[in-house]
Amino acid sequence: MRTDLIERLLRGLYSTVLYLLVPLTVYHLIWRGFRQPSYFQRWNERYARYRDSPHTGTLWLHAVSVGEVNAAVPLVNALRRGRPDLHLLVTTITPTGSERVRALWGHDVEHVYLPYDLPGAVARFLRHYRPRAALIMETELWPNLLFGCRDHGVPAYILNARLSERSLRGYRVLAPLVSRALRTVTTVAAQSMADAMRFVQLGARSGQVVDVGNLKYDVMVPEGLEAFADECRTHCGRRPVWIAASTHEDEEAAVISIHRRLRERYPDLLLLWAPRHPERFRVVAEHARASGWEVSTRSRAQWPSATDAVFVIDTMGELLPFYACADVAFVGGSLQEVGGHNLLEPAAAGTAIVTGPHLHNFEEISRQLDEAGALRIGQDPMGVGGALEELLADPALRRQMTSAGQLLVESGRGALAQTLVLLAPALGPGQRDSA
Repeated sequence: MRTDLIERLLRGLYSTVLYLLVPLTVYHLIWRGFRQPSYFQRWNERYARYRDSPHTGTLWLHAVSVGEVNAAVPLVNALRRGRPDLHLLVTTITPTGSERVRALWGHDVEHVYLPYDLPGAVARFLRHYRPRAALIMETELWPNLLFGCRDHGVPAYILNARLSERSLRGYRVLAPLVSRALRTVTTVAAQSMADAMRFVQLGARSGQVVDVGNLKYDVMVPEGLEAFADECRTHCGRRPVWIAASTHEDEEAAVISIHRRLRERYPDLLLLWAPRHPERFRVVAEHARASGWEVSTRSRAQWPSATDAVFVIDTMGELLPFYACADVAFVGGSLQEVGGHNLLEPAAAGTAIVTGPHLHNFEEISRQLDEAGALRIGQDPMGVGGALEELLADPALRRQMTSAGQLLVESGRGALAQTLVLLAPALGPGQRDSA
């Protein structure tokens, strides 16, 4: 019983600290709410207090925010096709993730926020929804949640699992607890062999972990992509276009500086700008106008005009089609310590890709794209600007890069089919082959 006692002690200490921090969760929601009003709403879900009747037989998938929701799209769509009898619940933590769920599936799937990792809240959540399985995307290793799934007889799967060296070092503070929580998981379906090995280092048993590949390679290019790009070009004119995608606040000055530099060589150059967070939509438009440029937005003008220097994509869920409108894409979160964002979407859309050096969240994907000749990495804003300038000047090089990127995406598909096979025992009778 030594292991059980140690687990109880560790969980008790961890949970005590979390309960002491509950006032800070309220402060956090208020602070975020002033920047993004959606954080003022639906607090009851954050603490697992529900007004509706309990559910049964739910298949639950958790995706923390927009990136994880997008990664889950092939899986959720396959489950909806193959198992229409299942009641699907998708949880997120951020309002932007919530908006993306609604944009993708409307009310065809249920959505609530995942409660904080408090033992009482986790228990209420699991008793209310009674999930037949927990499908947790990427790197959401909440100890009480994983222990709670075990205690309530809910098989848990970590899907498209990734764990960077940096994250591994961060989890080591809680390693005795996290390692025990990991061993309650049915399967860790890792994105790569390197990720699989790091999960084992963190405490998972080798028999729990399998390398199935990355679900992001199973991205579906939307129908009508070429027509969408043609319409955009019709409105903005046949001129050079670059896109700054998923940028963060500390990268905005660099984007302005790069665009100013590039327009010295290409005076009619258009920047499509898609900030990562909605609270930055209005701010970046104001920054661009303050720089003396004509600016319009997706929500008001629908399309960029022939005189716009900057077009702000202030809507959710349209990034991939707008990639197809650009000659070159800069993918943000890479000029600061964020760790990068999805590089496979611009590759699938047929756009040459440039990033900054901080790519630890996409270490394997960036390495594969770089080795295939489908990616340029600038070490700082000057380097990123230089790479963009080089690619805007060389259509043949862009074609070579886009061809390599699309070939890599196509060759990397297959994680979805393997993931569905792994999930078959948890789905129960009635499953149809949807891969």
